[in-house]
Amino acid sequence: MDMYLCFLIIILSAIIAPIIQKLFISLNKIDLINPRSSHSVIATRTGGASSFITIFLISLFWYSIGNEPYDFSLLVPISMMFVIGIYDDFYNADFKLKFFIQIIVAKMIIDQGLLIDNFYGILGLEEIGRIPAQLFTIFVFLIIVNSINFIDGIDGLALTEIIKAIVLFEFLNATNSAISVLGLITIAAIIPLYLYNFKKNNKIFLGDAGSLYLGTILAIYTFYLLGPKYELKYAFNKPLFSILILLYPLIDLLRVFIIRVINKKSPFQPDNNHLHHLLLKRGYSHWKISIILPIGFLMISTAIFFLFKLK
Repeated sequence: MDMYLCFLIIILSAIIAPIIQKLFISLNKIDLINPRSSHSVIATRTGGASSFITIFLISLFWYSIGNEPYDFSLLVPISMMFVIGIYDDFYNADFKLKFFIQIIVAKMIIDQGLLIDNFYGILGLEEIGRIPAQLFTIFVFLIIVNSINFIDGIDGLALTEIIKAIVLFEFLNATNSAISVLGLITIAAIIPLYLYNFKKNNKIFLGDAGSLYLGTILAIYTFYLLGPKYELKYAFNKPLFSILILLYPLIDLLRVFIIRVINKKSPFQPDNNHLHHLLLKRGYSHWKISIILPIGFLMISTAIFFLFKLK
């Protein structure tokens, strides 16, 4: 995919974003300000909608001319996660419903051939049976998708983490992956959201629609990495490598869950105990945090990578 097309996708996404926002404002679907809010101006959770529609339109165009640069069937589970995210942004869906849909989506992805059935020596395990593999794949899917949803709390943070993860998945692949085009158009579609995230007025947030469908794409990347078709540029354990790429959202998810359980609260009850909240309390701005956390954990992951490589 050439750079001209990437530029076109960026422009298309930038045009669609304010159109979708105006539609939501007309329906009075704005992001209400509450004690957990990181904003004090009118904002909408429409970034996920605008970026997804951009990806869908580009894919639809390719389909209409008989060009299939990636497996379009992946759009089915991705679309399902987008729809439940839109519903959540509108009506605050119960977490049990979201979990139920996520399990269905995970099974759909498994049935498309993306399955974690090899531990590559982790815990002394190699290949595992199909039923345990499916159960474990569903569990990993839930972890990844919800970890991305959890870090989407301030301007630009989830966007930076998603772009970083996709770039690492692709850059460290010895060959072009079968989903590289999906990754590239995803990055191009969400880049304009930085502008709308950091606007002083009429902000556009990613929303659950965005974090859930983008988390699904990262889960697909993870399953692909752990499969036989992904070849690392460097000799390294694949499961550990996938953890290092997603270290920040995974650590934040685990940390918040532990704190909530210790405080005898539901692990799914929102609070202000995320890592980005700690930095906000110390006076860091949103744009600084969106750089510090992804880049900081990238440095930690790199250090761990070389530590294991030297052994």
